Amino acid sequence: MSEKEKMLKGEMYNAEDAELFYERIKCKNLCHKYNSLNPDKIAERTDIIKKIFAKTGHKIFIEPNFFCDYGYNIEIGENFYSNHNCVILDPAKVTFGDNVFIGPNCGFYTAGHPLDSENRNSGLEFAKPITVGNNVWIGGNVCVMPDVIIGDNVVIGAGSVVTKNIPSNSVAVGNPCKVIKEI
Repeated sequence: MSEKEKMLKGEMYNAEDAELFYERIKCKNLCHKYNSLNPDKIAERTDIIKKIFAKTGHKIFIEPNFFCDYGYNIEIGENFYSNHNCVILDPAKVTFGDNVFIGPNCGFYTAGHPLDSENRNSGLEFAKPITVGNNVWIGGNVCVMPDVIIGDNVVIGAGSVVTKNIPSNSVAVGNPCKVIKEI
């Protein structure tokens, strides 16, 4: 089984694998091109994002700078907006529903590393998916960690670190992020 197949199955894989390295470089070149365009080149930026992502809605807008690892594991729905400096580490699938708004400096990290330093130092890592539902607002400086599901109609407060699933119809804040009220 290839390292890419292991990655996509959520198993430990070697991130230094040549195929994966090439795919990251290809994606990062597209991200660089995207981030280098003048702000008024909206149609060109949208075309590049549609080349990077596996699936997009029609109405999407991502402020530069934007960074991701592979792109082909990212799916976004309709009416999606991300403010500046969004980072999506996507060795596993990252899915955003419709009507998702993301504040500046947010990160979505499907990649994880072994606690054992010997395995970690050898280049091994794992990846678990992230799912964000419909009608979700994520405040600035939020980190969403591997294997998290954020339900529908959720607000995540600025500065939160989301390490566990957040149920639908709730407001959640903090580090670690916890539900503080139902909507």
